[in-house]
Amino acid sequence: MRIAAVADIHLGEDLRGHYRKKIEGIERRADVLLVGGDLTRHGTIPEAQVVAEELSGLPIPVVAVLGNHDYHSDRNEEIIDLLRDAGITVLDDEGAVVPIDGVRLGVAGGKGFGGGFAGKCASEFGEPETKAFVRHTKEIAERWRRALKELDADHKIVLSHYSPVKDTLMGEPPEIYPFLGSYMLAEAADAEGADLFIHGHAHAGTEKGVTPGGIRVRNVALPVIKHAYTVYCLNGDHC
Repeated sequence: MRIAAVADIHLGEDLRGHYRKKIEGIERRADVLLVGGDLTRHGTIPEAQVVAEELSGLPIPVVAVLGNHDYHSDRNEEIIDLLRDAGITVLDDEGAVVPIDGVRLGVAGGKGFGGGFAGKCASEFGEPETKAFVRHTKEIAERWRRALKELDADHKIVLSHYSPVKDTLMGEPPEIYPFLGSYMLAEAADAEGADLFIHGHAHAGTEKGVTPGGIRVRNVALPVIKHAYTVYCLNGDHC
């Protein structure tokens, strides 16, 4: 199975039609397209409408999650509804099964959140704001764990905006790692198992990493992969 993936496409009204041209013929190279958040620049409805136009009606299924930019204008629920109405599967801390040539591909995930990584992470202690920050990630990770467990699929992928490991953040300033991902996202995936973990967000990061449990992690932020999308095989890596 060939998985096309990209994140951080940051579409706006001035780019209407541009991304669509870059993904023409994607069906000859991939069986599904996964988009790991930051679909827009400022999370506005006009920007989301451009995203819907660019990604809808493709010959292959499209599964997406939102990113932090898509939340900026507090229109995230409307954006999810708009994209779903356009035929795009949008995950909001849940899972979905995509049938592809008789094979059931399960995808679970959502935006994710931060907090840092083992040994250098925030803890649920102290001020209410700090506890709420960490608790938010814990709750997301638990929802992902349940979604993965409930997926009745032949293969499973986790799709996120934030990173589950610091491997794929290499190149970013270490000071901002806690705002780029959390080890709890990896724990959720490792607890239930997955074939691949796709994320974005870290524009200056590195493509490849691995969770403590051995799941391949791939940072597909557009500035990292430097193409409209990249393609991975579930039984290997780049196809």
